Amino acid sequence: MTVRRNTTTKALALVMAAGLTLAACGEGGSDDSAGGDSGGSEGGGAEGTITLGFIPSWTDGLSTAYLLEDQLTKLGYEVEMEELTEAALLYTGLAEGDVDMYPSAWPEVTHAQYMEEYGDQIEDLGAYYDNAKLTFAVPTYTEIDSIAELTGNADMFDGQIIGIEPGAGLTAATQDSVMPTYELDGDYELVTSSTSAMLTELESAINDEEDIVVTLWQPFWANSAFDVKTLEDPEGALGEAEALHFLGTEGFSEEFPEAAELIAGIQLDDEQYGALEDMVVNEYGEGQEAEAIDAFLEEYPDAFDTIVTEEG
Repeated sequence: MTVRRNTTTKALALVMAAGLTLAACGEGGSDDSAGGDSGGSEGGGAEGTITLGFIPSWTDGLSTAYLLEDQLTKLGYEVEMEELTEAALLYTGLAEGDVDMYPSAWPEVTHAQYMEEYGDQIEDLGAYYDNAKLTFAVPTYTEIDSIAELTGNADMFDGQIIGIEPGAGLTAATQDSVMPTYELDGDYELVTSSTSAMLTELESAINDEEDIVVTLWQPFWANSAFDVKTLEDPEGALGEAEALHFLGTEGFSEEFPEAAELIAGIQLDDEQYGALEDMVVNEYGEGQEAEAIDAFLEEYPDAFDTIVTEEG
């Protein structure tokens, strides 16, 4: 059973409890329920309610949240899907136990500041993908290939870098590292609003064959859906590649041992991750996430070792 909450009131409460301005991206049963062979396992009798907190516009977390919803429900858990708007809310919620899991965190680099603040109250449940990175991108017809070439070319882009949510780690990296490193502060404004607004601006610019520079990341379906190229980052201002992790509130694996075992076994390669995100976001889309997960599991029945194939 899955419950979807109205999250507006709770999100506001989390902000107040955290004292933050948004500036940055049941009990278990038998430990054997999650299975262990690549052929899949039958669901067990796990019990309890697990709340998954995710940001819908960040489609790595959206995709893995619905994958976990399917798998945890098959184990026997009740799953609540908590839609939030900022990474700050997610880490605060994890630390305070208001959400049980963040299903696609960037704790090594992008969200390192949150881990420094809340890490003692958060349990790392494992990494599921190991080659994530922050990027800047422009249309393929734009005549620059490096972030360094933005310097002196502000007129090409109307002096704007189009970003995403103000509280995103990518936004913080752009403001605190990229812009000072490449001396862009005086010539460019970082425009922030939301991921969907950034993609709308990107699509409009490409349709009109105009130059635009946006903040992006990999893996992300937009890199293949739009005619864009990733700009080189010769100074490494956006940081190194990092792994995407499942994070739980402190004591998660003790309270939900079957879930922790299942989650620890999930590792996706580029092909598997790309297929998962494409099916959830593009091929099926909003309102058909369950069908997308069914299709993914049918196409990749051995996607990970602890896969659950039948309802508990």
